[in-house]
Amino acid sequence: MKKLVIFGVGLIGGSVALALKKAKHTVQIIGVGRSADSLQTALDLGVIDVATSDVTTAVRDADIILIAAPVAQTPAILAAIKPHLTVSTVITDAGSTKGDVLRCAKEILGAQFNQFVGGHPIAGAEKSGVTAAMADLYINKNIVLTPTPATDTQALQRVKALWQACGANVSEMSAATHDGIFAAVSHLPHLLAFALVDDIASRPNAEQLFGFAASGFRDFTRIAGSHPEMWRDISLANRTALLDELDAYQQELKHLQKLLQSEDGEGLEALFKRASIARNNWGESRKQTQ
Repeated sequence: MKKLVIFGVGLIGGSVALALKKAKHTVQIIGVGRSADSLQTALDLGVIDVATSDVTTAVRDADIILIAAPVAQTPAILAAIKPHLTVSTVITDAGSTKGDVLRCAKEILGAQFNQFVGGHPIAGAEKSGVTAAMADLYINKNIVLTPTPATDTQALQRVKALWQACGANVSEMSAATHDGIFAAVSHLPHLLAFALVDDIASRPNAEQLFGFAASGFRDFTRIAGSHPEMWRDISLANRTALLDELDAYQQELKHLQKLLQSEDGEGLEALFKRASIARNNWGESRKQTQ
């Protein structure tokens, strides 16, 4: 790989660039984005080698194109790069939803859809932008790739090698499986955190409530500080699976409500115990894999 083009040099795209530089990879990294100021910051920080808004210049002779912008921007980016792709250019993305991305990639890229590899790095932070980028963001983190029967084997291997060079553990699954899993364990928790903070902030005594909020509130709502545009796009893109998860969670809340209304202490404790054991077991398994 001699030339990597990154659309969206923020936390995700910028961390890929920094990881490759830390690994002493000799690839030239081209940054493309909507904000000239952000691109200049990426240049000043040494995250990218070249910044441009000219898609033709950026894509020419590119080995891999990484789309690390919010998922709603993916169709426009694919349409912009399509006329400039060669038969050997590999295109991948870092979006948190995969079914919608693969559908639009197939529609826009047509015969070159086989050169596209859907991807999702399971890593991030509540802060966004290139100033939040970290060279070690992907060390021992999971990266999910979602190839289709049409995906070129060499393209898949090149994308896998890119993420492995960043220190990540790469796995593969279907887009449908991916979207169902992450609706439950990522997208739903973000919606709940946003909703709780919005509820508290809208109350007349919000200042008093925030004044007494402590570690429990901080830990539960940390992800409510995430990028609003990105999470708007993710929520809409994965709305079908997310609506199913919201229905399931509302049933759990109704169960809790009934236990409280009936003053069922035994039932509450049993639920809390099941959840506590599951959470602690998950925490221990995470420690063992890190």
